[in-house]
Amino acid sequence: MEEVTVIGIDLAKSVFQLHGATASGQPVFRKKLSRVQLIRFIAEQPPCLVAMEACASSHYWGREFLKLGHEVRLIPPIYVKPFVKRQKNDANDAEAIAEAVVRPTMRFVPVKSEEQQARSMVFKTRDLLVRQRNALINALRGHLMEYGIIAPAGRTFVKRLEAQIEAPESDLPSGVIELCRLHLEQIGILDDRTREIQKRLKDEAKSDPETIRLQTAPGVGQRWSREFGPVAKLWRLTKD
Repeated sequence: MEEVTVIGIDLAKSVFQLHGATASGQPVFRKKLSRVQLIRFIAEQPPCLVAMEACASSHYWGREFLKLGHEVRLIPPIYVKPFVKRQKNDANDAEAIAEAVVRPTMRFVPVKSEEQQARSMVFKTRDLLVRQRNALINALRGHLMEYGIIAPAGRTFVKRLEAQIEAPESDLPSGVIELCRLHLEQIGILDDRTREIQKRLKDEAKSDPETIRLQTAPGVGQRWSREFGPVAKLWRLTKD
């Protein structure tokens, strides 16, 4: 049997599909493995090229396979799609990954470190909190419109809504006032959490010389510093 030089893995939560091939592209094996079996099987293979789509958990698996001495390449899913033969299933996806990774003009996503992913999570968490806050504000505005209370969009006008809700002459039903207060309470909590994250970004960046330098870039650096403080490098690291 020829030696396996490329292993394409179709990632999943529990069961993973593998496609092993030689340097000439000749298939050697097709396997389905559990999470525990996957690590054990890859550890038993001689150093080779392990390819996966750049998707959820791919960076984790990439780091694990690098520790085992393999070369790891992550491919954007859109670049794998043209290599899928016949109907789409796990086996065909794994084969397509193994075939796409050896293309000389293929583009890859670098495996991110734990630190890079932690920094990325900060931005994603802030984005989630902002979206939740905006949804609550819009819901509150929509409910109050039914009672003739209008305010422009945006969180800067929440205080205006709060004043109208608490005004004695508002004539709002007691149940509506109670629910509006619940909305306002949650908006306040999300405001506090968002400010905490922004403060964390500023504090982390103040001690990094490269981040301070990047902030001096005309336009972009100044725009970032107004809202987040020195976070240009953090954003760049999530994209590396």
